[in-house]
This record gives sequence, C-alpha cells and structure tokens, in this order.
Amino acid sequence: MPEWMDHFGLVAGITQKPASLGLRSSEPAAVIMDNLRALREMMRPRFSAFHLAHQCHGTRIAWHERAVPGLHLLDDHDGHATSAAGALLMVSVADCVPAYLTKLDGSSFALLHCGWRGTAAGMLEKGIGLLGDPAEVVAHFGVAICGKCYEVGPEVVEAVDGLRVEGRTLFDLRASLARRAEAMGVREISVSQMCTRHHNDRYFSFRAGDEHGRQLAYLGKPVSGAW
Repeated sequence: MPEWMDHFGLVAGITQKPASLGLRSSEPAAVIMDNLRALREMMRPRFSAFHLAHQCHGTRIAWHERAVPGLHLLDDHDGHATSAAGALLMVSVADCVPAYLTKLDGSSFALLHCGWRGTAAGMLEKGIGLLGDPAEVVAHFGVAICGKCYEVGPEVVEAVDGLRVEGRTLFDLRASLARRAEAMGVREISVSQMCTRHHNDRYFSFRAGDEHGRQLAYLGKPVSGAW
C-alpha cells in the first residue's frame, strides 16, 4: 500500500485466500459470517463500526457520519465514505478495482468498488467529487486483474474510454481509472502491481475460475490510542 496511508494514520489493505468474504458466496452463510467476525475481531479495538454493502456495479456511495458500533450492511451501494475515526469501510472484489481515496489533510476518505460498468457510469468521479477539490485528493488503485489478463469486448472499451476497437481486446481498467483521476486534477496517484489472476494463489479471481470467492478491501482511520 502507498505511503500516504501511514502518513495520515489510515489502516488500509485487502484480505487474502483462503478466507472468502463474498456476500454471494456459494459457501454456507455461517462460514462467511465467521470470516467476517474474524476480520472484525482482528480490527478491534481500533474500529467499532464496519460498513459493507451488497454491490450492484453502480455509483451509489454511502456517507457514514459517525462510527456507530456494529456491522452495517447496505443494499445497492458500491462505495463508502466518512470522516469518522473508528469506522472501517469495506468493499468486496475479485477482479474489479478497489479505489482508495483520501483528502490530503486526512480529514475524510472513501473506498470504492470500480468494475467497468461503475467506472463508465462515473463512480470514480463521484467519489472524488464527494471529497471536494480533486487537487486535494490522493488516489490508490488496489489489487485487481491486470491489463494482460483482462480480455473484454469492444463495448467495454467504448463505454469506459470512448474508443472504438474491433473484436475482443485486452484492457487495463486500473490504467483507465488513473487517467480519469488525473483528468479530474488528482495529483498523487498510485497503482498496485498485484494481479488477481497472476497471483491467484493469494487472491480470488473470477476470470481464474473463482466464481463466488471474494476478498475484502478495507480503509479506515483508527480511534486514537486504540492499538
């Protein structure tokens, strides 16, 4: 993870195999809940509020005003944002891109689930705009499928980048997101070198055959002194 997370006192990362944390997993619900409970226990007492959602490849972002203790599960949201210490934001991913955003002063931050549909619909722009002046926002695009592994149809390239191509092609979604952030005026941008398909021994990848397995990306500011 980029240095700004430590600089602003943020806790950020992504879970790994074998623990699946997908809400639509084929595993028994009790197994998923046990995995979520283990993650929550690992993060306490730094965090008391845990925010997750059933995602729909849309652009809805929930703003969490306070760190209300408990596991909070929303429907039809693909992002979370807050300025509250003690609230851990989480999105589930397999090949899609987790986008970590923070203001330069660390006063507020957001975590987004960016698949190609959400990206085309303006998910990143909405998340950056929610934090204010893009010049005061830092962005990191995390573990996801890389451009050497992500083959898509021409409709994806046209929807995301506005370009017309013939037939199926390889597509780098993280690079597209980085260009979008730069175009908005974000000055500090970083991109993970990890690929879910190349590193399928560590991460779930839908394209590698993990139909239901998911990891959770997370971002939050811990309660001061609670370590």
